[in-house]
Parts: sequence; structure tokens; C-alpha cells
Amino acid sequence: MTISTTNIKGIQDIMRKDAGVDGDAQRISQLVWMIFLKVFDDKEQEWELDDTYTSPIPQRLRWRSWASDKEGITGDELLDFINNDLFKTLKELPVSHEERKAVLVKEVFEDAYNYMKSGTLLRQIVNEINKIDFTSSEDRHTFNDIYETILKDLQSAGNAGEFYTPRAVTQFIVDMVNPLLGERVMDPACGTGGFLICALEHLRKQEKSVEDRKTWQSSLLGIEKKQLPHMLCTTNMILHDVEIPRIRHDNSLSRPMRSIGQSERVEVVVMNPPFGGVEEDGILANFPLALRTKETADLFLVLVMQILKDRGRCGLVLPDGFLFGEGVKTRIKEKLLDEFNLHTIVRLPNGVFNPYTGITTNLLFFEKGTPTKEIWYFEHPYPSGVKSYNKTRPITIKEFDLEKSWWANRVENEHAWKVSIDDIRARNYNLDIKNPTKAVEEVQLSSKELLELLDKSIAKSKETLDKIKVELM
Repeated sequence: MTISTTNIKGIQDIMRKDAGVDGDAQRISQLVWMIFLKVFDDKEQEWELDDTYTSPIPQRLRWRSWASDKEGITGDELLDFINNDLFKTLKELPVSHEERKAVLVKEVFEDAYNYMKSGTLLRQIVNEINKIDFTSSEDRHTFNDIYETILKDLQSAGNAGEFYTPRAVTQFIVDMVNPLLGERVMDPACGTGGFLICALEHLRKQEKSVEDRKTWQSSLLGIEKKQLPHMLCTTNMILHDVEIPRIRHDNSLSRPMRSIGQSERVEVVVMNPPFGGVEEDGILANFPLALRTKETADLFLVLVMQILKDRGRCGLVLPDGFLFGEGVKTRIKEKLLDEFNLHTIVRLPNGVFNPYTGITTNLLFFEKGTPTKEIWYFEHPYPSGVKSYNKTRPITIKEFDLEKSWWANRVENEHAWKVSIDDIRARNYNLDIKNPTKAVEEVQLSSKELLELLDKSIAKSKETLDKIKVELM
């Protein structure tokens, strides 16, 4: 059977009948650990073609053993098995550092939970998931759409901006940073893995041999501190043929910066750090005193500066507040421009992250090892006839053809302009620099337009004055 978003919605409708599942977030969490086990079992069928393969999951707990028979255990017996055997055993799975697949399974289940109270409804869901063949190229392709549906449901459940970056933005960043085979690519706040999947697809296009395949398999690194996006990321990586996803369930900011050695540094970082988050005081102690701030996005930028190798490259998303912010933000920007070549800032229009957040964002591209001499700005325009992006009209990768055609042959035009480092310093590192051609356009109004603006201003002033008079009488 070919899967569709309708199947997933049907599964969630079954969950809504269960007294133990409360809200979209729990429904998604419940669905994802079950999909993980099914995906893992389907992939094991491929891995077992190698006679030396041994599953890290005890035989009785493998999906095929208890879930594959639609007439299998159900009701209280199934519930008891899930709660008191499957979860208990997988959470406590004995592992060693060499048993990477065992570590993977244990990490996925460490903070997972079975919310369902009805074993009968649970069996119905298992039977629906069994209709999906993750070894089928058609079903695997369709799963990408289902994956997006899960993400959108996750956003509706709250904490939207933390987990999702529009695919067009992740793909554009990866395309411009251009990771190469043999380079390690990291996202230290990887969420559900959008940047890593784009990087994987980018590297896969360069594959010409079995050795190349092994190379990109081990070169994608992610860290995610929240359990649900970590599980989604891990599942999606497995589905994209990464046998042992190197996705650590951890907080990247919890490690002292000075402890990050040269051997751990990477050639490429692509990411969208969480905006507006606030870190606890204990986390701040891991950072140099002059660069300490509770703003999560700023701390991640400081971390990126540390984990990049010399000549390493980064593309990341940051909000407008970073560009014009002062205090600690000024010191972070000064360090960035002194030690890195911040060569490009792409200014995105309003609505790119709608409907999840209205924050205006920018894409920063920089390279470690040489100071910034000038910054090129590119203002991304709306397509013709579009006034804002939304759920039904998101930004598309095709729109970035404008930047891509300009990238290698840079000239100033209606969208692009450059600013020297001397001008930046004179502005006290305020990087919030508007398009100068737009500024010219805004002042070149006709006499009629100027008179209309003046009339409106006078009318507004009169209205305010009348209100004051009424209040004083």
C-alpha cells in the first residue's frame, strides 16, 4: 500500500480516542517512536544481507516479532508488553562505544514514552504502520511529505520556530556553503535534521564509489537537546541511508568552549539556531566572560566560531536583532569581523517563517581565518505579485536563482550593495544596513504624493489635538 498524509491523519484520529494521549505533541511523540522501530526493522532487512550483522535489539522486541502479525497480541497483553518489557529493556540497553547501533536505539528511547492506555487502539495503529514498507522507494519518497506533515503538526502543538526552517532556506544555505566530500558538516542545534538532510543530498551527488559513500555516511554530525526532534532527525537520517546517524542527544552549549580541541573542529557548519531562547546561568560559565549572554542564538554563534576549523565555512540564520543589537552583541560582531570573513548577508523579507514566527531574518555566510574587509548585502525580493509569504505560499528554492546567478560575479544592483569594514566600525558594528537604492526610491515622491502625505499628517495631528481638548474640558 502506498502511504499518504491521509494515513498519518487516520493514525492520529485513532489516538484521539485514547484516554492517555493528550494533545498533538503527545500524539506525534507516540507516532514517532513507533515509526522509528518500523523504519529500523525495515532497514535491518537490508543490513542482514551481511551475514555478520547482529541486531542490537533482543529478538522478542524487534518489530517483526511482536508487531508484524495483524492478529498478534493486543489489548492488555500488548500494553503490558510495551510498558514493562519493550520500553524498560530498550531504555536500559547495555551498550559499549563500539556498538553504535545499540547506542542509537538506547538514545532514541531514553526519553520516549508510551502515552496510550488502550492496547486495542494501540494494535490498530500498529496495523496501520505495518502497511508502510520503508524499503520501497515509492513509500520512502512519499514519507518525505509525511515527515513535513508531522513537522507542521509539531509546530501547531507549540514551540514552532524551534524545529522548522523552510526547505528552500536550508537548501540555499547548503548550496552556497557547498560542502565537499571529505569535509565534516555539523549542525549543533539540528532539530529534526533539515540542514543535515540537505547536506546529505548535496554530498551524495558527488559520490562516485563505495568509498565515497562511506565518507559521507560518517561526515554528518548533529546535536539536539530535545527528545522529540532528536528522534525525528535520527529516523529521517536512517531513512536516507545513513546506517549510524551521528546525532547526539545533548545540549551543544553545555560544554566549556575551551575544551573543544582541534580534532573536534569541522570544515562546515550550517544551522538555524533557536531564536529568543534564554539559557541558564550555569551554561554561561562555559563561555568567555566578555561574550556571555542569555540569548541562545548569540551563544550559538560564539560556539560556531570556536568549532570551525581554519578556512572553515558557515551559513546560518539570525534575526534582525543581532544585526543592530548592542552591548554583548557588539563584542560578538567585533570578534566575528576581526577573525572571520563575513562576506555575505542575505536579508530575507517578512513572512519567510510564517505562520510560526513573524521575526525578520537574515542569512549570514562567513569563513574562518581572514578578517572582513567588506560585506556584500543582498536583499531577497518577493516574487512578482506576492506581498508576503504564508502557509499556502511559502518561499521556494527557485526564488534564490537571483542570488545564485549573482554569487560568483558580484556587482551592485537594485538588490545588492557592499559596505566596507571602515564604515561598519564607524557605525559601532551595527550591521542593520538598508538597501541604499530603496532609500533613494522612498524619497523620490511626486508633488501630489508629498501633498497627500502632508494632508494625512495634518489630519492626524488635528485628531490628536481634539482628543486632548476633550480630556481637558
